[in-house]
Amino acid sequence: MDEKTADYSHVATVVAPGGDSLQLVGDTLETVLQETGVSEKAPVRMLSGDGHFTAIEQAISPADAQAVRKALETAFAGKADICVSPSRGRRKKLMICDMDSTIIEQECLDELADFAGLKAEISAITERAMAGELNFEEALTERVGMLNGLALDTLETCYRERITLMPGAETLVATMKAGGARCVLVSGGFTYFTSRIAEAAGFDTHQGNTLLDDGKTLTGKVGMPILGREAKLAALETEMKGLSLSPADTLAMGDGANDLAMIEASGLGVAYRAKPVVAAAADCGISVTDLTTVLYFQGFSDSEIVWKH
Repeated sequence: MDEKTADYSHVATVVAPGGDSLQLVGDTLETVLQETGVSEKAPVRMLSGDGHFTAIEQAISPADAQAVRKALETAFAGKADICVSPSRGRRKKLMICDMDSTIIEQECLDELADFAGLKAEISAITERAMAGELNFEEALTERVGMLNGLALDTLETCYRERITLMPGAETLVATMKAGGARCVLVSGGFTYFTSRIAEAAGFDTHQGNTLLDDGKTLTGKVGMPILGREAKLAALETEMKGLSLSPADTLAMGDGANDLAMIEASGLGVAYRAKPVVAAAADCGISVTDLTTVLYFQGFSDSEIVWKH
């Protein structure tokens, strides 16, 4: 960490899509800081300005960090992603990520449902479960039950033809690992997919639920116990204990209600294109840019990032 940054209590980071004027982003940041009464601040530091992103940060000592965050989110709504975080311990040593709609662009169960002609029905249940309107375990059991009889080879077809990594996923994991962090994929989805996605994106390990089969088709059952909200929190706590880390050393990211517990318990909880209930609980959110922004939020600049694709 920059010694000058350490002199201030927080760092405000703004990440906008490439092409946005660095001057305009900087001016807007300056205006918001003035309006929120922030007088103690370091010079602006550019993290990215290569055309892919416009990312800047400024070390500050605000009277109310949450007020600054809200003001910045309002000023940059729909135009940039914002993080206002403590200046100490920004670079995390453990990162735990959700898979569906976070590290990959799809919901695996919804894509499997499409092969069974049930995507509309199952997607509707998924949407409500991720928004926190339904019990996750019950919703998962119901949806998997609807896939009873689906041929096993559909899993491979689904993975090969439908599943894609979220932009920035490989870069995020590679850079975190290069910095010495352990990277864990935890999903309420299925190990068939988590094992493959973990390998493709570079995660150290993975956890997920198990789809049961009779050797030829899915039985419509899930292996017990079901990995849901509390299991994701337990994964965070177990990994943290194994590495002798404190919550401040950790980062957790996801989009759905079953990610809430781990997001709230981590040092930096990131809501990625998340449901409103998750966005409200997280320390910061990403909705405009991509997963690379998780690195900018920790103070990485373009020259430090391990770029993939």
